[in-house]
Amino acid sequence: MPNVKVFNMAGQEVGTMALAESVFGAEINGAVLHAAVRAYLLNQRQGTQSTLTRTEVSGGGRKPWRQKGTGRARQGSTRSPQWTHGGIALGPKPRTYRTDMNKKTKRVALFSALSAKVAEGKLIVVDDINCTEYKTKIMVNMLKALGVDNRALVVLDVVNPFAIKSCANIERVETTLATTINVYEIMKADKMVITAAAVKKLEEVYA
Repeated sequence: MPNVKVFNMAGQEVGTMALAESVFGAEINGAVLHAAVRAYLLNQRQGTQSTLTRTEVSGGGRKPWRQKGTGRARQGSTRSPQWTHGGIALGPKPRTYRTDMNKKTKRVALFSALSAKVAEGKLIVVDDINCTEYKTKIMVNMLKALGVDNRALVVLDVVNPFAIKSCANIERVETTLATTINVYEIMKADKMVITAAAVKKLEEVYA
């Protein structure tokens, strides 16, 4: 069972916390992590790209010159792909990129991502994030005290609009909830700052 230190917002150690082995100490499955991140990114694509084929480009109704006797190659339309302003051959058309993963695989991927953060020492647990006003400086000072100087993910147990809005203006810092966290967010962040209550909520749901 992995144990981590618990800090307060001033960066002072206030205790330790035992993490559930099944959630934060699972075997790291790289293949499933890759599949989960790929599925997430594919599902973000709109798939609305569309090029015009030769039948969709306006014009080109008249044969540009007679079939034989000119010495030039035969042409039937000025909207063929080889012509300037012609249609696009084999170009992208609207499609869906959506792909699904079953619940069991999603759960394995989430456990692998969380366990990887613990194994790398990049999971920082804070006893509470007490932010009662819209002030970016509060969150900046907290992250600085915790030694977070790169891309970070702040995980809350409940919606705190003050904390969320205060982090919104900090470059490379994102916020999420324990109930909506996903593998891509975890892997994208260099360090993960999570409240003790959010850890408990994750363990209640998945352990």
